[in-house]
Amino acid sequence: MKIDGKPYRTIWPAADGLSVAVIDQTRLPFAFELRRLAALDDAAEAIRTMIVRGAPLIGVTAAYGLALAMREDASDAGLDRAIETLAATRPTAINLRWALNRVAATLRPLPSQARFAHAFAEAGRIAEEDVASCRAIGAHGGHILGDLARDKGRPINVLTHCNAGWLATVDWGTALAPIYAAHDTGVPVHVFVDETRPRNQGAALTAFELNAHGVPHTVIADNAGGHLMQHGGIDACIVGSDRTTASGDVCNKIGTYLKALAARDNGVPFYAALPFSTIDWSLDDGVAEIPIEERDGREVSHLTGRLPDGGFATIEVVSPGSPVANPAFDVTPARLVTGIITERGVAEPSREGLLALYPEHRRAA
Repeated sequence: MKIDGKPYRTIWPAADGLSVAVIDQTRLPFAFELRRLAALDDAAEAIRTMIVRGAPLIGVTAAYGLALAMREDASDAGLDRAIETLAATRPTAINLRWALNRVAATLRPLPSQARFAHAFAEAGRIAEEDVASCRAIGAHGGHILGDLARDKGRPINVLTHCNAGWLATVDWGTALAPIYAAHDTGVPVHVFVDETRPRNQGAALTAFELNAHGVPHTVIADNAGGHLMQHGGIDACIVGSDRTTASGDVCNKIGTYLKALAARDNGVPFYAALPFSTIDWSLDDGVAEIPIEERDGREVSHLTGRLPDGGFATIEVVSPGSPVANPAFDVTPARLVTGIITERGVAEPSREGLLALYPEHRRAA
């Protein structure tokens, strides 16, 4: 995607061939800054502190992180330590573990001196696959939005939650890819952007992306979505996912479940958009089995923003001394999901629906 007319991805090999560059998403939307990741600890910190975020991008960053670790210690013990370090950074997004397992499987048969170059190349392949997957998700989901606009005979309103655009992937995005595809082909689409407390990824990141791409949009408070649905103001919801079970349960940013309940009550179609690497074929019951990351309560109790003079300040917004809980994700059961938009097409949210698109998992499932 483009920033000020220049195309960017969220992660790419640096000119030295020994490190990678990323967009520092903690600085958006007010500052566009790049960070260099040159070592395992750099990659782990970037994932943990959400310099990079979004399940697909976390996976690609972890893959590059494993490659960077091989520059420091390419022994089997070094490989195992690097996997442990990176896997501990964000427990919910399955793409992270998937990418680590994929790269590690290719490295273990190799001599130590060959591991860095091979891992770096494999991480690059994972990145390219993510771009292709997201582009395909956009095409499949774009058809849904195009059909909806023709049926309505007017511009359509789509509700999003959190950020699942190109900033959450390598390029294009998951939930925003259909919106970009529809917009670019002339479909009249307007996006209602949930602010997405506590980290405000919708207000900060989704709005930043849509602004840059010229997509009409309006930022709303998280609790406004149900009201808009009751009054016919939302035609479809599209969200991303950090982990989706084999049965079609969708884990996404906290608050997604409430949007799905409101959508069901008001007859609004509710879609999740995600690549193959987000499906966890080992799980069936998302509510019971998906680990939910509990983040620092300070994300809820404090806000950082820009001051009128251009400076920045962090302020406290919760009663001093009150305890704070901060679960980062929730699970939307498959029964509330209209369809799962993947790079292979749109699946019914069920085991059989997903297996119809991914038959290679039928035996393992």
